[in-house]
Amino acid sequence: MTGNVEVSQLTKRQTVVSILLIGLLFFIFGFVSWVNAILIPYFKIACELNNFQSYFVTFAFYISYFIMSVPSSFLLKRLGFKKGMMTGFWIMAAGAFIFIPAAYSRTFPLFLLGLFTIGTGLSVLQTAANPYITVLGPKERAAQRISIMGICNKGAGILAPLIFAAVILKATDTDLFKQLAAMPTEARNAVLDELVQRVVFPYFIVGIVLLFLGWLVRNSPLPEINTEQESAELTLANSGKKNIFAFPNLVLGALGIFLHVGTQVISIDTVIGYANSMGIGLMEAKAFPSYTLTATICGYLLGIICIPKLSSQLLALRFCTLLGLVLTLLIIFAKAPVRFLGHTSDISIWFVVLLGLANSLVWAGIWPLALDGLGRFTKLGASLMIMGLCGNAILPLVYGGLADEYGSRNAYWVLFPCYIYLIFYAFYGYKMRSWKMRSAHRNS
Repeated sequence: MTGNVEVSQLTKRQTVVSILLIGLLFFIFGFVSWVNAILIPYFKIACELNNFQSYFVTFAFYISYFIMSVPSSFLLKRLGFKKGMMTGFWIMAAGAFIFIPAAYSRTFPLFLLGLFTIGTGLSVLQTAANPYITVLGPKERAAQRISIMGICNKGAGILAPLIFAAVILKATDTDLFKQLAAMPTEARNAVLDELVQRVVFPYFIVGIVLLFLGWLVRNSPLPEINTEQESAELTLANSGKKNIFAFPNLVLGALGIFLHVGTQVISIDTVIGYANSMGIGLMEAKAFPSYTLTATICGYLLGIICIPKLSSQLLALRFCTLLGLVLTLLIIFAKAPVRFLGHTSDISIWFVVLLGLANSLVWAGIWPLALDGLGRFTKLGASLMIMGLCGNAILPLVYGGLADEYGSRNAYWVLFPCYIYLIFYAFYGYKMRSWKMRSAHRNS
């Protein structure tokens, strides 16, 4: 299909093929994004960084969403979904190739440029893929479809740190890391140069794969979805709307996404450092992000099974936000030594892992509520939502600064206000259709 089509015009086969192709995109999103969980401690050692500096990995990667999301929406409007996605993949490939000179010079800012470039390409892809899967079927099943995409995303996230660690780390590295501080400067620099250059081959392969995927999507049967047309009823309702900021459910939802993704990335990207603070070495701790992502996938599976037959996506959103608040308090206050899955640790780290379950259906719950009723503003509204992904950039830095100052456990207080706001949005904020409180429209 070459022209724009309405969702209702798609055949069952076209819908299934489209969902499968978007699922592939979400797998790529997950693989490229969640490898940051191992890059943070890796660069902390190889580039000799403190906690705060190491979390610039996530900052550089995700701040691109804030900067590039609105330009991405205009790019997609000009090129369409398919050519836009191809462009996104090719931008990501350029970022992967930047890792090669960065590794040979062991220049952390150059690595950050590569991460920013990869994030820029992802912002294009995310701006296209999220509204695409949201409108690709009945609205009441949007959370179910997004949950399927989440499994693709988090499944890749489980694999990414383990595969990347297997490629760049050796069994002898644990002893080597312990010896680094005592080494003479010249010898230590030689060891660190060798360590950081291990990323050259995997990122070269990643770059080649991304180039190929861009070509594949461009030549795929993925149809162009028309999000510019709206019903007569919606046109009348939106007649006084001049811009996307006239939709409180969208603006408040974008802030919710900002806080949600921040809590999600903290639960995954800080868990290795938290394990290190308990005396668990990197070679053992590398498994913890996968545990968190596994908990997230369990939540997605529950969402697929239960929504909408046994539970509405709104009820699931409310449950998850309340669970996140409870787990945050348990992380901070629960203290007891435990041995589980072969790890001896404080029990609080398993509550960090369980945040994966609490975070699982928040994204899927917020997106359809925030985009509800946008009509011709959908693409631009989606770009505002994608800008919210910069929460991945900001909140880990806040966590890192708090960890340096007050310790890894107390730094998790950053999650508390995030879940308080998400609870507000799940119970009230999503219903607002006007900034005048008395005019808020109930949509439960």
